[in-house]
Amino acid sequence: MTEHIAVLANPFAGKGRGRRASAIAVAHLRARGAEVRVYAGASAADTARLAATAIDESPRTLVVVGGDGTLAGVLEVVCAATVPVVLVPAGTGNDLARALRLPREDAAAAAELALTGERRAIDVGEVRTTSGARKFLTIAALGFDAKVSDRTNRLRWPHGAPRYYLALLIELARLRPMLFTLSIDAEPPRIAPGTLIAVGSTSSYGGGMPVCAGALPDDGLLDVVHVAPLGRMRLLRLFPLMLRGRHLARPEVLHRRAQTVTVSAPGLVVYADGERTGEDECTISLLPAAITLMVPKESHD
Repeated sequence: MTEHIAVLANPFAGKGRGRRASAIAVAHLRARGAEVRVYAGASAADTARLAATAIDESPRTLVVVGGDGTLAGVLEVVCAATVPVVLVPAGTGNDLARALRLPREDAAAAAELALTGERRAIDVGEVRTTSGARKFLTIAALGFDAKVSDRTNRLRWPHGAPRYYLALLIELARLRPMLFTLSIDAEPPRIAPGTLIAVGSTSSYGGGMPVCAGALPDDGLLDVVHVAPLGRMRLLRLFPLMLRGRHLARPEVLHRRAQTVTVSAPGLVVYADGERTGEDECTISLLPAAITLMVPKESHD
């Protein structure tokens, strides 16, 4: 069989940016002389099915065009294979691309990594809830931040990071602290009231807010950030620090690194990679070096 590159596209990612980015990526790879086979999903289930088909045909690389959620949606298939993945960012947040220093505004440059990038094995998180298990690549959000993600998904305007910040302001007006029960690694569960808990393999969510500042995608550890119960004004004062990744030294913020985290709370909503994954209780763990991506050679510096 002739060696080829598979392009798996989510045309609906990023309010239509996926379709444009896919066309640019495919045109670039073909202009560079590569044989390209294109698979375009019409839904999340269709995309996962096509990912399995694409991998079964033994490509040299799998190029995924879409957002963090698009790649997360095919992780079950991709992590079971040995095919390296190229991510062409076309979502609304693109926080994985930010963590790996992938080109976020140039689909051709991102696609070029299929030919000239270097391999980097990164960790994959897994959230288990009563709804089942879901793998993720960036951050699992629990509490206020999950409610912001929920609101973000319901808003139709504006686009990109401003939509997240608008959702944040709406939910701020509805702010209520949560009574978390938290267990980290082998520690016994403890009551840990708070505003939010974020558990990340990379540093940012929401299009660049580094809530898990300093998190590395290949260190074999999850970063756990627990923000104590805060009123609206104190939370508003914390946000500028969060936007700059300078909040971890604050006394109202607890930062730990762990391999397993279990959280429960009345009314808990769980989000991972911007997608709702469950409610009430979850256990978050890490699969070290579970996926290989093609990245720019300077991305390790």
